[in-house]
Amino acid sequence: MASHEAAPAGAGLKRDAISAAGIVFLVLAAASPLIGLTGAVPSAMVVGNGLGAPLAYVVVGLVLLLFCVGYVAMSRQVTNAGALYAYVGRGLGLRTGLGAAGVALWSYTAIQAAVYGFFGVVGSATLESWTGVHVPWWLLTLGLVALVQVFGYLHIELGARLLAVLMILEWGTMLLLGLVILVKGGAGEGLGVSQVFSVDSLLSGAPGVALVFAFASMFGFESSAIYGEEARSPKKAVARATYLSVVLITAFFLFTSWTLVVGHGPSGAVGAAGAALESGDPAAYVFGAGDTFLGAWAPHTMSVFVITSMFAAALAFHNGLSRYLYTLGRDGVLPHRLSAVHHRTRAPHVASLTQTASILAIMAPFMLAGADPVTTLFFWGSGVAVVGIVALYGLSSVAAFWYFRANPERDGRVWHTRVAPLASAVAMAGALVLVLANFDTLVGGTAGLAAILALTVPAAFAVGFGAYSAIRARLTPTAAVDLAAELT
Repeated sequence: MASHEAAPAGAGLKRDAISAAGIVFLVLAAASPLIGLTGAVPSAMVVGNGLGAPLAYVVVGLVLLLFCVGYVAMSRQVTNAGALYAYVGRGLGLRTGLGAAGVALWSYTAIQAAVYGFFGVVGSATLESWTGVHVPWWLLTLGLVALVQVFGYLHIELGARLLAVLMILEWGTMLLLGLVILVKGGAGEGLGVSQVFSVDSLLSGAPGVALVFAFASMFGFESSAIYGEEARSPKKAVARATYLSVVLITAFFLFTSWTLVVGHGPSGAVGAAGAALESGDPAAYVFGAGDTFLGAWAPHTMSVFVITSMFAAALAFHNGLSRYLYTLGRDGVLPHRLSAVHHRTRAPHVASLTQTASILAIMAPFMLAGADPVTTLFFWGSGVAVVGIVALYGLSSVAAFWYFRANPERDGRVWHTRVAPLASAVAMAGALVLVLANFDTLVGGTAGLAAILALTVPAAFAVGFGAYSAIRARLTPTAAVDLAAELT
């Protein structure tokens, strides 16, 4: 059929398709801060550092901004949909780059499975509360997979526009809640400035656990580089989108988590978060404040937005994974057919279908076994993704340092090419140790289960790293190079 034909040879992804703003919305969808706010923030407060949780997000945001310095510097040297794979490959060699590709594919697939599982549960509960009709979680999940696949076939800019609308509505509602709480004076205990914004609060309780939850809530911004080949002025667009996304995500978590403390009152906020966790519905911490300060309509609207944010996240990760598969097919790492693009939409439709098939294969055993998708897909997938992506941040920082050390003529800025990447590598190593030390808490399982899940990340690296010798002869000239010349 004509609709399944690839574009002419050399056509590639659609050029000049999205602006920096469009990339920001794709990135914000992948980061999905509303899911983090309703799921991770109550946990960060209860088992972490209590009222100091908002500052934990600031600390992680500052660490991620440090990482962005070297990451953006590399984005100005390499425009390639392979993103982290291409950057690591350029800085540390293709063998290591393929190891990074293995980790990226596994990590993003894991978080996508987590989102799909969580969507099924939340969607089923919401539908039953509204209609009294019970629909199995897996049926709703399969429906979302099908919907995401439809958008995976369409023009990338259409998905970006839809995500822009969803993000504006979601963020607008949460910012409105925060502003109303401040205007009404919250629970009458003041703004809680001394209780929240202090070093003592940050370091109280178990700050390491809070930082781990903050990391789990904020990754996804690095996907900005994936869209470089489809961006207008990619060298500028990726840089702007990356920095802006991290600033916006950090500001969102700081403002919303702080105003929720004000809304519940500093003396009762941690207790309210604990009650929400004990009820099995951590989102009640947010929804309860919405009901109190905005009215009965707010919890219903927010529950819809949580569901749409999961659709947005699933679509964003699907797009990112499809482009990784597309790039690896184009580079000769995976079958070349994956590099086919649709003749009309220029979407990587074969890679898109492959990504959908792979996620279904991963989720099928959980569906058939009747497993609890929250305690398995969501917790396990989120945990694996945090380990993998933090490790990739560290590896990418090392690659940036090494690349500019070997090619000082490409960028003479010492801070951007030497100091910041090296400092980021050290910070990410520390973050990885912190994540692993609290990994059983993150995945909600035993130490043995946590060890097995964590080991899947180095296993994914080993598969990619070890595959280099077998596929070296068929690697194409596009592997990990700067494709900007082909985009202008």
